Amino acid sequence: MPAVAGGGGPGGYWLFGHHAVEAAIRNPRRQIHRIVAAGDAAAALGRGTEVEAVDRDFIDKLVGRDVVHQCLAARVSPLPEADIYEICDTARERENAVVVVLDQVTDPHNVGAILRSAAAFGAIAIVLTERHAAPESGILAKSASGALEHVPLVRVTNLARAMDELKEAGFWCIGLAAEASQPLSAVKSGGKVALCLGAEGAGLRRLTREHCDLLVRLPTSGPIDHLNVSNAAAISLYELAR
Repeated sequence: MPAVAGGGGPGGYWLFGHHAVEAAIRNPRRQIHRIVAAGDAAAALGRGTEVEAVDRDFIDKLVGRDVVHQCLAARVSPLPEADIYEICDTARERENAVVVVLDQVTDPHNVGAILRSAAAFGAIAIVLTERHAAPESGILAKSASGALEHVPLVRVTNLARAMDELKEAGFWCIGLAAEASQPLSAVKSGGKVALCLGAEGAGLRRLTREHCDLLVRLPTSGPIDHLNVSNAAAISLYELAR
């Protein structure tokens, strides 16, 4: 279990919710500065965890009264950054691997939900842009339900160049686009796949599309012909795993 140090630390933020806090405690790479709990919320953390007892209003003021914090919060430092070369090295040792590439997806709820799906279906990383992308935060971690501690976020300055690095490591870059002629289900499963998704509305940018080996779509037949990006990611990851 990581040591609990006093203070918040530069660049730190508050995690909240049972899954996010418990996963952080179990992660040896996570630096935790302070854990606070109201009521009996600390009981789920087990013995040996240093927890400061507070009232619910105290946590409301830390993370927001409208946030579902489950009376538990932890002040943490951001996780150590992973880089694209580490992910490529990891993938070279595997016959099959999936990486999710997010092109300027800014909503932390969406990125958190995609992290959760990535962890559930065995993706080894999420690659996203340094700018115009959701930062690591309590909202992102809560939406990820603990997955932030398991699936690395790899931030890159140039997404197209990162896709080139993935291709050199044996990845096939597949982009989701509503106008694509081929459904994802027609793609042969297995091997190394980088699943590329764009922001809602804008979709994949032109340069990102051009760096994809193939554009595919998720077939829809109802009155709404588009999906939230996190829903599209979950369906696509399931399809690739299947």
